[in-house]
Amino acid sequence: MITLLFIAVAYLLGSLSFAVIVSRAMRLPDPRSFGSGNPGATNVLRSGRKAAAVLTLLGDALKGWVAVVLARALAPQFGLADDVVLLCALAVFIGHLFPVFFGFKGGKGVATAFGVLLGLNPWLGLACLATWLFMAAVFRISSLSALTTALLAPVYAGLLMKWNDTTMAVLVITLLLVYRHKSNLIKLVKGEEGRIGGRS
Repeated sequence: MITLLFIAVAYLLGSLSFAVIVSRAMRLPDPRSFGSGNPGATNVLRSGRKAAAVLTLLGDALKGWVAVVLARALAPQFGLADDVVLLCALAVFIGHLFPVFFGFKGGKGVATAFGVLLGLNPWLGLACLATWLFMAAVFRISSLSALTTALLAPVYAGLLMKWNDTTMAVLVITLLLVYRHKSNLIKLVKGEEGRIGGRS
């Protein structure tokens, strides 16, 4: 029962869409109503308010990190196995993708995935961040940067932590993230994908 409570709290935390929350607080258009329609930092940036995009990015990443770190800190006090940390990592990520507070229509999970990976292993998170930044600097296409990083994340996890349960959890996150980017994959193939900072 306690394990289910941990998972539920992580899911609810993930369901907080900071793109929508920040946009409402700053009286900006709903990010689901323009651009790509995705409630994420990249689309919020299209509103022209960089501060809103930064706050969205930080909020979405922080909730992923908090869910993992809190689960790791509190699990021993409740006599829970280490696996509860991985379950919470998946729950907060799924909460972002399918938020109960916003009709189960969430973002694509890039920032939240980064927060989760950073919580699981700081070196894993930093390796993924470096990959994303490199790809973004070279190609300036957010989705391409995210997909490349997602595909490499399980490889990094395997090299850093061996092929254990954590690596399998990272693989699940990768598969979900790629699934959420299926429309971007089509645009990439057609050469129609927008660039970072561009207006749609």
